Amino acid sequence: MTRAIVLAAANSGAGKTTLTLGLLRALKNRGINVRAAKSGPDYIDPAFHAVACGHPSINLDAWAMTPAAIRGYATSQQGDLLIVEGAMGVLDAGADNKGSVADLARILGVPIVMVLDIAKQAQSAALSLAGLTALRPDIPIAGTILNRAGSAKHVKMAKGAIERAGFDVFGHVQRNNNFTLPERHLGLVQAAENKLLDEYLDQLADEIEKTIDVEGILACATPLTTPTDVVQKLPPLGQRISVASDLAFSFIYPHLLADWHSQGASIHTFSPLNDEGPAPDADAVFLPGGYPELHAQKLANAVNFKKTMNTAAQNDALIYGECGGFMVLGNGLIDAKGETHEMLGFLPLTTSFETRKLSLGYRRLTPCANAFFQTPLLAHEFHYSTIAHQGDAQPLFKARDATHTDLPDMGLQNGRILGSYAHIIAPNAGER
Repeated sequence: MTRAIVLAAANSGAGKTTLTLGLLRALKNRGINVRAAKSGPDYIDPAFHAVACGHPSINLDAWAMTPAAIRGYATSQQGDLLIVEGAMGVLDAGADNKGSVADLARILGVPIVMVLDIAKQAQSAALSLAGLTALRPDIPIAGTILNRAGSAKHVKMAKGAIERAGFDVFGHVQRNNNFTLPERHLGLVQAAENKLLDEYLDQLADEIEKTIDVEGILACATPLTTPTDVVQKLPPLGQRISVASDLAFSFIYPHLLADWHSQGASIHTFSPLNDEGPAPDADAVFLPGGYPELHAQKLANAVNFKKTMNTAAQNDALIYGECGGFMVLGNGLIDAKGETHEMLGFLPLTTSFETRKLSLGYRRLTPCANAFFQTPLLAHEFHYSTIAHQGDAQPLFKARDATHTDLPDMGLQNGRILGSYAHIIAPNAGER
């Protein structure tokens, strides 16, 4: 039976990802079948997890997924140990105060290991642990890891205060700028872009083995419970689905592909950056999000990709694009320098990175009449691009935010060609 723990912190930037990666690699190097998950709607960290442990990482979203779905996806990992990396602060949630890392730990029934950044504190590090216990007594804290520690005296002061408050300390990691991962505008630079990643991960693992009680952390992991409830899944886009997958199109939730496969769909991947196109017999094409703006000229020059996408459209395949994929379905993409690159031209849309504006948050989507989506959906929106021009076309979704506040309609549709900025996470099963 798979056991699990959650790594959390009081805030973003505390070092959760670094310590998660190091712990995953250390356990892998020990020969332990360790798996990984990320809380919330994150695409980039799971790619690093996969390299660190050698297995695909999944998303567990306490805002958008039902408890049964969360438990089901967690147990589907089938490893000896599942390490769940929390997002943001342990109590941070959607705008409706639901979906925090603490909520996820409660649903899974597993303890939290808190990562504490003590670079600018010592005894005060105990405050966040005591505060979490006071605010969420339903969440067991297995202990803590002290990150960005200074001298031995510094560690002793922080460790002593935490232990006097009644919490275990599993060890510490020294301050080391060499362990900082680079970032892009949507988060960390993608794992596939870091050519020295394996060397970096092994260095992290060595550091963790020196100063952290890995055995103590393993002993705190709790067995996961297999759910018996029926989980509503997003229906597959088709029975023969071609999915774009490369550095421009990499933001894909693994649970969606797994759910489509479990419902009988076959999935074929192709790389538009390599000028590949969907399979000739595909009855559906999925262009997921990613960083098309970084490869706009290459996509504009991808003759075979454009030709085969046009053939798929003429063959009446369902074509669906999310965020970056939605942008590629449009007429053009304006890069940060103001240069316009010709895209597929399937939707009357031009998007721009010259004029940037952050759009971020959970979304409740109600489909307008369209060729595929029929039931309400839960999704997430995160992008900096803006719509420079939009022609006449029917919207794809009526949208509200996490607090049920109405938002402008989202997406566009043109027959069996559909797209929006939203990343769909799950059907809205009525519990949200």
